Amino acid sequence: MTEFWLISAPGEKNCQQTWDKMNTATAQTNLSTNHKFNIPELKVGTLDILVGLSDELAKLDSFVESVVRKVAQYMADVLEDSRDKVQENLLANGGKYLKFDLVTYVTRFHWDMAKYPIKQSLKNISEIMSKQVSQIDNDLKARASAYNSLKGNLQSLERKNVGSLLTRSLADIVKKEDFVLDSEYLITLLVVVPKTSYPDWEKTYETLSEMVVPRSTKLLFEDQDSGLFSVTLFRKAIDDFKHKARENKFMVRDFQYNEEEMKADKEAMTRLSTDKKKQFVCVQLEKKISNDNNGQSASAPQGPLVRWLKVNFSEAFIAWIHIKALRVFTESVLRYGLPVNFQAMLLQPNRRNMKKLREVLQDLYKHLDSSGTVIDASMDIPGLNLSQQEYYPYVYYKIDCNLLDFK
Repeated sequence: MTEFWLISAPGEKNCQQTWDKMNTATAQTNLSTNHKFNIPELKVGTLDILVGLSDELAKLDSFVESVVRKVAQYMADVLEDSRDKVQENLLANGGKYLKFDLVTYVTRFHWDMAKYPIKQSLKNISEIMSKQVSQIDNDLKARASAYNSLKGNLQSLERKNVGSLLTRSLADIVKKEDFVLDSEYLITLLVVVPKTSYPDWEKTYETLSEMVVPRSTKLLFEDQDSGLFSVTLFRKAIDDFKHKARENKFMVRDFQYNEEEMKADKEAMTRLSTDKKKQFVCVQLEKKISNDNNGQSASAPQGPLVRWLKVNFSEAFIAWIHIKALRVFTESVLRYGLPVNFQAMLLQPNRRNMKKLREVLQDLYKHLDSSGTVIDASMDIPGLNLSQQEYYPYVYYKIDCNLLDFK
């Protein structure tokens, strides 16, 4: 299960005692797997600033999570047939060239002092995060637009080579020798005939109009439903032939054999296909390298789009978890007061015991709330951010690392 509960409770005699009390009540009964969540000593500022910042962080949290999910889902869309590789590419940079899976990063969280200097105010730190992720969001939109345009153009060309004989491209079906070319009087037409009408076509095509060359028809290609026949006639009879053919449910394709145009279409498809593959060449090469090494993975060059997605997913995800840390810090100070004295804790609930875990936490911390009850989120209480569905006597935020929506 990839859902975590990030909570905090005030320090008792010391923060270690707070941790031990919670851990004993939950871990030993297999309600959850627990980790300390280390938040450094941040600048508190005034309570008025904290109240305003609490609301801003709630909005920022929602925005950054949406960007994280968009980047992850776009990675899945780009990799297409290699979706088994997606999770392997969704990693968080742990520093010193270390890459962590998301669960490991969250459970071993340490504040990144280089990215988010703690000497700055909480508001400045949140603005750094907001600016960073907004840039990622804007870049993603631009890159996605360019890639989707390339992909759309390629799909448009590919669609021409599949489907019914009535609509698909005929360039890869017909040959030069199938046509009478460079004749002032004669022309070769291509006609789509339903399979059930083959006998009718053979009997009637010579009499559909005047000036049809006898015994000139030839079956060039067929699919499940129809066949593509050629027929040669005089140019002056084209309109009459098309009209009579349509009356007999034989469809004349509007096609002229032009080698240069056909070559240009094939080159365009090859170019678009190559450009598309270059965006995620790493996945294709990884598959080949893995096969060549009997399943053992090996490094491979990465395409620019996949490389960008990997780097910026990591950046956005790291920012998101730091925002969670900021929210816990801010809400804990607002709830528990000064001086700062609380323990942040990360719980990974056992799916079967989530209700029981919530009850145990309620019993542990109900003394923190004078009412001892769960408060509805629609109530407006200054200084308390109730963006969750429910308010608990302890600070609580959910972190869901299940970021992909495979259909």
